[in-house]
Amino acid sequence: MTKVRHVLGISGGKDSAALAIYLRQKHPDLDIEYYFTDTGKELDETYQVIENLESYLGKKIEKLNAAEGSPENTFDHFLELYGGFLPSSNARWCMKKLKLEPFEQFVGTEFPVVSYVGIRGDEDRDGYISKKSNIQSIFPFRRNIWSEEVVKKVLATSNQKHLQSLCEKTLPSSFAQEAKKIAQMPLSLRFNQKQKLNAFLDVSVKGFNELVFAYLQETSYPLSYLPDYTLLNNEDNLVRDDIFKLLEESGVGVPQYYQKREFEVDGKKGTYARSRSGCFFCFFQQKIEWVWLLENHPELFTKAIAYEKDGYSWMDSETLLELSEPERVKRIKRDYIKKTESQKSKSSPYLIDMLVEEEGVGCASCFI
Repeated sequence: MTKVRHVLGISGGKDSAALAIYLRQKHPDLDIEYYFTDTGKELDETYQVIENLESYLGKKIEKLNAAEGSPENTFDHFLELYGGFLPSSNARWCMKKLKLEPFEQFVGTEFPVVSYVGIRGDEDRDGYISKKSNIQSIFPFRRNIWSEEVVKKVLATSNQKHLQSLCEKTLPSSFAQEAKKIAQMPLSLRFNQKQKLNAFLDVSVKGFNELVFAYLQETSYPLSYLPDYTLLNNEDNLVRDDIFKLLEESGVGVPQYYQKREFEVDGKKGTYARSRSGCFFCFFQQKIEWVWLLENHPELFTKAIAYEKDGYSWMDSETLLELSEPERVKRIKRDYIKKTESQKSKSSPYLIDMLVEEEGVGCASCFI
């Protein structure tokens, strides 16, 4: 039997950590390999999450280093190769060199690989999906655990007759008849792929999983090498609150940079935090997050400033030196208080509302 590897990338953020906990609790039979792509520019809080998670899992999280053997820090090694050109939203060489390439080298090509991704049930995205044919992504937190690519193939109008046949061969009679009716319905403007998917899931999540798994057995996807699969019974749909609960109850804890910290400007009080894992100088940060870094990790802010030279800066609109001017800091805080006054949650110790808006912004690979 062909060996199938199961892998889970730990970003240091809440979702990937919670996914490791969740799979350990719900599917302990999976022999999962955990990895962390270390940029060398992470917050100390991120490394603390990794350490806590290793203790909980009782298993080592493999640290991947994109510049193995280099005398320089990983990020600095590639910054020099790029001639001091800082990464940006338009030139994300950091994502390619520090995250994706180490991951794809880690999984290699010898074995089929199932990659578990911590996209939640309240998020409408797939995240980073590898183009390598030996890697298949699964989303355990969602009611639909399958990737967009797989769903598209299964529900394609061209696959309609075959899908009906699979319904008859695979499913119990209690679900087969209803499933066949849905399978017979062609996709159209009035009945799109998402509606067809939800129609199947509304009848039976487990039934739809069995149907997709049967389809995959006739393909070269990694799951075709398995005689059965434990996640076919998965019917959970975990949202943000569930993630925080998993982290807290497991003892691993929520990454400290998510916790609200209070600030005051012009007699008004506000709270700020960080919305993402990844490099402390991530260019996708909001202005208020740069202020958070300035006031909570001034030594790291100073290091971030040092990278801004030769006309390169982390933001298009201003340099960090300009942002750190006292009057500019006050203005950013005033604007942020105004923006969040009607939205902020007073009952949660975490900046849930800021996360809702900002956590999906950025490089998908940094969140998995």
